[in-house]
Amino acid sequence: MAASMPTRRMLLHTAETLLIAALGGAVFMLIGFPAGLISGSLLSVAAAALAGRPLTVPAPLSRVISVLVGISLGAVATPETLKGLAAFPVSIAVLMVATVAMTAATTSYLRLVHGWPWQSALFGASPGALAQVMVLAAEYRADLRAIAIVQVMRVVILTIGIPTGLAYFGLTATGAFLPKSSAGIASWSELAILVGISTAAAVFLRAMRFPGGLMFGAMLASAILHGTGAIEAVLPWWAAAAAVIGIGAVTGSRFANTDPITLLRYLGAALGSFAVAISVASAFVLVLTAMLPVRIADVVVAYAPGAQDTMIVLALALHLDPIFVGAHHLSRYMLVSLSIPLLGRWLGPPPPPMTVVQPSQKPEANKDEG
Repeated sequence: MAASMPTRRMLLHTAETLLIAALGGAVFMLIGFPAGLISGSLLSVAAAALAGRPLTVPAPLSRVISVLVGISLGAVATPETLKGLAAFPVSIAVLMVATVAMTAATTSYLRLVHGWPWQSALFGASPGALAQVMVLAAEYRADLRAIAIVQVMRVVILTIGIPTGLAYFGLTATGAFLPKSSAGIASWSELAILVGISTAAAVFLRAMRFPGGLMFGAMLASAILHGTGAIEAVLPWWAAAAAVIGIGAVTGSRFANTDPITLLRYLGAALGSFAVAISVASAFVLVLTAMLPVRIADVVVAYAPGAQDTMIVLALALHLDPIFVGAHHLSRYMLVSLSIPLLGRWLGPPPPPMTVVQPSQKPEANKDEG
């Protein structure tokens, strides 16, 4: 059945949603908030939705956002970072075991202590990869509000707590914040190849009904192109930023009809699951530092269950080894990206068929495909 043309009301609601998301993301970035773009857009749209605004992001637009996010995430891979994978085999192997243990422990905590469904618990426990987790959670119709609170709270605590903790124990020197640089557009032809191949891979995996196929397919193609050095071009900063803001808008629009008691319950799950995850990660940090002569500050940031781009920037700001940290976070990201979609399908029912959403529907029923 062909989708109906968007109405004027839907266009206005979509424009309002994106405007609120952009303003929130910009403000949070300017004040230096952790993962500012996605956190700010998500929280600002969530606040407006809680206030009763009819916010929405149509399914076709959310699919475009998923592809752009995948392309941007894949660009993290570079030949230097991939070479780093082979330079730290023991520590990366320990990290893989730590990731499995951390995910299993946190998933079990959310399921057994807070009663979350297994799929939602898995998405809430996923270490990092907030954008991808949100896309998968939307596709599976999981509880996006709970998952978003747990994931965003983890990023906030890590980004604020790690520098404070390391400085307190004298394990690293603080310095001026050094933002992640971008090479920009090497050439329009390279950018066209990047977008074309990544989009084709995204459409192919979606046609194969791979969970989160749009974003994962684009990410995989982009990572291969950048990691092998075949492509140097990246998305313009404004396109990558718009995609991240879009993910925040999609997620934040699901925060309607949430009472304070529910928010408090989610906050308890966020703090408890963070405590479980960081305890497991800390145990493996101690194991690795006892095995190898590595700097503990490097290992702490490399093993932290946070977003890889945030942790790499944090490593730069703390004068740590960005190759060591980047190689470990890329390794974990690859493991999470491959396993979480498959585990999500194993732990519960497959994603429901896509339905056409009318703008007059209640926010709880407006759950577009990610």
